[in-house]
Amino acid sequence: MTEQHPHQFERGTDGPKVIVVGVDGSDSSLRAAAYAAGLARRQRALLALVYIQPVMAAGAALGVPVAETTDQIAEELIREIREGTEQVKGIFDVRWEFHTFRGDPYNGLVSAADQLKADAVVVGASEQAGHRIVGSVAIRLVKAGRWPVTVVP
Repeated sequence: MTEQHPHQFERGTDGPKVIVVGVDGSDSSLRAAAYAAGLARRQRALLALVYIQPVMAAGAALGVPVAETTDQIAEELIREIREGTEQVKGIFDVRWEFHTFRGDPYNGLVSAADQLKADAVVVGASEQAGHRIVGSVAIRLVKAGRWPVTVVP
């Protein structure tokens, strides 16, 4: 006689269904997006490309049009992503969505991963020298221990 247990949903046990990747236009984030797209294609997962719009109160106080600048970056990223997907259409198809969140990169990615029910998070390695000392977003995501995190160099 076998004991039957009601099936409970567990994120990521059958492979990722939602892969979140942080993009900001840097070379490392674009490499991370390409890597995540390959994962999403092979796993038949949804690729959620996430751009975190920084909130810079000091810049706004000095009259710098921060919101307009970050909106322009988001629009440029969407344009680049659409062009990239058109180039590979028919060769390989990936289901993808583009999301923007406001805040600092770490908290923005945590919010995105939570809201989108991410099974995995992919980020590019930090290109800033100071992050080697203080700690990068990638290290903080790994330490959070809530999702598998892949850091793409």
